Amino acid sequence: MKAILTAALLCLATTLATTASAQDDPAAGATLYATHCVACHGATRAGVPGTFPALTDVGKRLQPAQIKEKIQKGGGLMPPFSQLTEQEVNDLAAFLAQ
Repeated sequence: MKAILTAALLCLATTLATTASAQDDPAAGATLYATHCVACHGATRAGVPGTFPALTDVGKRLQPAQIKEKIQKGGGLMPPFSQLTEQEVNDLAAFLAQ
């Protein structure tokens, strides 16, 4: 019984640690935005009309999964950012959805 309880607690602790480290971080996303997105979409996310779309209120226009897909696959003039890790994509999407 003690071994089962110990194993269950170990599984729970591992699950909680994984969940805590996988939370989206909009502050990290802001840094990623400054590095990868500002050149086209601008510091205020206003974009360039007719060339680069505004990303202000993008969270109201697109679902989180759609934002992530656009980051990963690109589209139009936007290149894919396949070099970003899944966590970086999540962080960037969290920043953009604010």
